[in-house]
Amino acid sequence: MFSPPRRRFEFDLTTPEPIPDEGIDRACQLMRSGRLFRYREGASSGPDEAGVLEVEMAEMTGSKYAVAVSSCGAAMFLALRSAGLGAGDKVLTNSFTLAPVPGAIDHAGGIPVIVETTEDLTMDLGDLEAKAKESGARWLLLSHMRGHISNMDEVVRLCRDFHVKLIEDCAHTFGATWADKPSGTFGVAGCFSFQTFKHVNSGEGGVIVTNDDDVAAKAILYSGSYMLYEQHKARPTNDVFERIRGDIPNYSMRMNAVAAAVARPQLRLLPDRIAAMNKRYGLLATLLGEEPLIGLPRRDDREHFVGSSIQFNIPSFSMEEMESFVDRCAGAGLRFNWFGRARMQGFTSRPDQWKFLGTEQPVPQASKLLSTLCDMRVPPTLPLEDCEIAAEIILDSIKQISEDHGGGV
Repeated sequence: MFSPPRRRFEFDLTTPEPIPDEGIDRACQLMRSGRLFRYREGASSGPDEAGVLEVEMAEMTGSKYAVAVSSCGAAMFLALRSAGLGAGDKVLTNSFTLAPVPGAIDHAGGIPVIVETTEDLTMDLGDLEAKAKESGARWLLLSHMRGHISNMDEVVRLCRDFHVKLIEDCAHTFGATWADKPSGTFGVAGCFSFQTFKHVNSGEGGVIVTNDDDVAAKAILYSGSYMLYEQHKARPTNDVFERIRGDIPNYSMRMNAVAAAVARPQLRLLPDRIAAMNKRYGLLATLLGEEPLIGLPRRDDREHFVGSSIQFNIPSFSMEEMESFVDRCAGAGLRFNWFGRARMQGFTSRPDQWKFLGTEQPVPQASKLLSTLCDMRVPPTLPLEDCEIAAEIILDSIKQISEDHGGGV
């Protein structure tokens, strides 16, 4: 019988920062007007929150265009379709990611080709090259899962060499850079998330950024602008729309005005939020790094990441030991995700559980890694003292289970 940890973790890791008063005031103004739809007709007027948000997102990422949509999953789907993905086209993508990524590929009619993951939780670029050759895929939906950025110099080179179009899933890298270049600007398009648990919280929402005239115009039309696309402020010129507008169906995936109003004031808070999250991430990584049984991903010096969560694995633990470890931490109030569970749980899943793929695509390297991988949120609201308590519970639980099972082997 395990002895309980000396201290209990009381903080709720799902606690977001409050919405800024400015965002609440803007949302209330819209609700009082009743004009919650982002588009206007005739003489109707009011603040164009979504249009201004698009301008601000384009400026923040150094992109020509931005399109605000209903979610990051919608953004990935629309980016793939707008960049020309057709039914049956193969799309290279991560083995370590969340279900909306292969889901967006399936939604767009593509066939996911699952690529291995390194011990540092980035895409295995050797496997990427091999599968690009083998599959003939001409698309890469690269997920910077949990903020881990692959070597983008090599990713861009491989995409160029194999004529692969790159779309980035930046749900966890808003505000991050690789070699001082913003995440989301390395390929055809970048896709961002404003879901509550991300760096900007509008409940749900997504944004596509791109420098491509056709991708931007198609995304606007696909998202559901009808013929009101001139109300977009960060868009291509009218002649681009005139050339394609009869060819593009309306998928009704646009962002509403309230979500944009809630999100906009938070853009200015992003640098402070990143600094707060990275401080907590750094403290946890230092404390957990003292335990030799714990594996932590290494970070490249060129990667200026956002530490909104921390991942660690315990390679020597069996599935029974991992289950005991996770349960013991939860019993002390510290709850986090474990990718090794037999069944999908919460947001957490892995490729062998994505039955919709149709055919099994073994990724043994990723499967071994994910079997002992734990994933803990690091919100900017997390008190530093609670970081120490969390690390204490994790380290104590590993020690207890290792001793009980003869060293964790």
